Amino acid sequence: MATILSGKEVAQDIRADIAKEVDRLKEKGVTPALTVVLVGEDPASQSYVTGKMRACEEVGMRSEVIRMPDTISQQELLDTVERLNQNPNVHGILVQLPLPPQIEEKAVIETIDPRKDVDGFHPINIGKLMIGDDTFVSCTPAGIIELIKRTGTSLKGKRVVVVGRSNIVGKPVSLLLLQEHATVTICHSHTQDLTAITKQADVLIVAVGRAGLIGKEHVSPGTVVIDVGVNRNEAGKLVGDVRFDEVLDQASWITPVPGGVGPLTITMLLKNTVKAAKQIENVD
Repeated sequence: MATILSGKEVAQDIRADIAKEVDRLKEKGVTPALTVVLVGEDPASQSYVTGKMRACEEVGMRSEVIRMPDTISQQELLDTVERLNQNPNVHGILVQLPLPPQIEEKAVIETIDPRKDVDGFHPINIGKLMIGDDTFVSCTPAGIIELIKRTGTSLKGKRVVVVGRSNIVGKPVSLLLLQEHATVTICHSHTQDLTAITKQADVLIVAVGRAGLIGKEHVSPGTVVIDVGVNRNEAGKLVGDVRFDEVLDQASWITPVPGGVGPLTITMLLKNTVKAAKQIENVD
């Protein structure tokens, strides 16, 4: 039976280190500061933002939420982002997604100063990731790598299958895996014979947003399974993309949903904000 890989425990360890680093920076007169822009009143987005603010407080960082109605124009939002770009007291900027239909998400992301792009979505930061330069890495992919390393699994030479090719998870995590010298296969909705490919994996990462897509038949004994999916089933319960109870007997390690990858996502956001503060304030 697989060992359950708790993201909560890993996140607590990393946040303790972040809190020490924040204290050290405060002694040098620098308090890392994150500003989140929240447009509209989507319940899920509000919940995510509340969690981010709570996490900032936990490690001693400054945080602020700018709340805007879902009727705002794209230009109003871009002007707000530009003001934050120019504000020396703001080190990290995050515009909570999704955005209302009248706003082009791509334009907003490209307006954020790459030095303050703690979500790691700006094309400049994605480009740096592509060529292996130091940059801000998208938070969920960075958290996935941390979780895999905590299992004691070396990724060097391992066969890793990523199911999902989104710009938020699938593509960036594949680039990070290549940096770790893994052999990476990306599967998606047009992949033929998905089962034959996933069964080859030493590590299987699933991030498609389809409840229960992956079952026992997709997983070989001893595979490390990272479930990034967050879905609600017919009963309203949060479930992943992996049929957890089935795969539990096959995998060597497996992340639960909730409590797996999720806690690491916010933790990596904190880590990125500290990194941004150090670079912008030019302190070690």
